[in-house]
Amino acid sequence: MALKSTICKAALSVSDIDRGYYRDHALTIARHPSETDERMMVRLLAFALHADDALEFGRGLSADDEPAIWRRDPTGAIELWIDVGLPDAREVRKACGRAREVHILAYGGRAVDVWWLAACEQLARQDRLAIVEVPLEGSRALAKLAGRSMRLQITIQQGHVYVADHVSSVPIDLRVRKALAQDGAP
Repeated sequence: MALKSTICKAALSVSDIDRGYYRDHALTIARHPSETDERMMVRLLAFALHADDALEFGRGLSADDEPAIWRRDPTGAIELWIDVGLPDAREVRKACGRAREVHILAYGGRAVDVWWLAACEQLARQDRLAIVEVPLEGSRALAKLAGRSMRLQITIQQGHVYVADHVSSVPIDLRVRKALAQDGAP
């Protein structure tokens, strides 16, 4: 018998000072049986960093052809492709061909360094790609906030993120590994 996804609910209150974006989101997250608390919470962080009413969660770990989160325009064209973890460089390049912007939220401590060293040459030329790293202590602290029902306040300002629930708060200083091209790639 196949294991089913666990359904988690998250009430996010996002205050993105840099974008002037202040909104609440009621999210339903299907957590794949093999997904860790850490990965699920990094997905929530990725949603908050790019929060928009049109963002949707992908089908998850079981779908190789979809990101963790994406935004499509009314015609179905992919405007924003957001993935978490350490995706295969070939898959990232494919995503760059399909979407106007691709964002990777990498996590995993030293594994990020190893992944970036191997993928840097292939990905450095991708103008539509941005890669940001969540430090290991940040992703592990986020995992401790995970639950079937969550109410989180997320504040974002100049690369600093604060995630808080009713008991504790987690400060996260994001590290930019690769920024989008300045010319605003199509």
